[in-house]
Amino acid sequence: MGKVVLVTGVARQLGGRFVRRIQRDPEVDRVVAVDAVRPEHHLGGADFVQADIRQPTIARVLAESGADTVVHLDVTGTPLGGGRPSLKETNVIGTMQLLGACQKSPNIRRLVVKSSTNVYGSASRDPAVFTESTPPKSLPSGGFAKDTVEVEGYVRGFARRRPDVAVCVLRFANILGPAADSPLASYFALPVLPTVFGYDPRLQFVHEDDVIDVLRIGAHEPRRGTLNSGTFNIAGDGVLLLSQCSRRLGRPTVPLLLPAVTWAGSLMRTLGMSDFSPEQIRLLTHGRVVATDQMRETLGFTPKYSTAETFADFVRSRGPGLLPPETVARAVDRIAALPVPGSGHVPAHGAD
Repeated sequence: MGKVVLVTGVARQLGGRFVRRIQRDPEVDRVVAVDAVRPEHHLGGADFVQADIRQPTIARVLAESGADTVVHLDVTGTPLGGGRPSLKETNVIGTMQLLGACQKSPNIRRLVVKSSTNVYGSASRDPAVFTESTPPKSLPSGGFAKDTVEVEGYVRGFARRRPDVAVCVLRFANILGPAADSPLASYFALPVLPTVFGYDPRLQFVHEDDVIDVLRIGAHEPRRGTLNSGTFNIAGDGVLLLSQCSRRLGRPTVPLLLPAVTWAGSLMRTLGMSDFSPEQIRLLTHGRVVATDQMRETLGFTPKYSTAETFADFVRSRGPGLLPPETVARAVDRIAALPVPGSGHVPAHGAD
């Protein structure tokens, strides 16, 4: 008999894509797709079960499905409805309920959890590159970043209690692509990008196609010479500066002092324009770069898209910005050449 795979978070585009893809694998006999909301997209031949993972009923769903593999994708920073409180409950309480159900199930052999490089936070004293074992200089204090820290803590506890289960935690960099639905994608969709004056952070992206491929690797038995259990950073090669992103989008930036950016972020959240959270402001101030050696050497995965190629595909899907890229480039260069008050130095900026 083949594998029975239970997938959470299938009402989102990423979850729906993974469900449609994993059921085509010859090793998979059945896919059980779970979400509290009925998806608007099709799920192929998967069996959809409408269930809220925050409720104890998920244990019955798991038991009745006979699943031996669980892929937990219902950990996200963008609510489908209900706002931030409901999202936090799904991320944290939902994960606790799901892990409790997995702990009781004698059938479970593999658990794959979608996490985020947000667990490292973003701070001025951060190392140039985070590895999977690098502790954050300051733990995230709220939002999705704090959720992911809590989720990973519960997953580590589960792994200790069920050493017979192969547990794979995938820490994704910012996911972008034509169907990307994330706070950062919403930020890049703004007609004008507010930035923190004097900072040009380094950013990493991972393409949604690569996300699907690496989730498949985590859900299957490892190939010879690889080990698909453990914690892995997942990101495309290279980095982009925020100024380079604005050039390629053709969108002008408005450099603001940090208090003004914080105020603007609060206003945009209130108006529903973008989830410009404090953690995203820290990312757009200090940036974040992670090492992906373990992804390649241990997990055996090489992304098809680099960070730059991922962003280029995202830009193509969104259409041109307000201004031609060359006009934005000249404006960004002039802004970047301005001295930072009181610092005595010129902010760094990158050329395409």
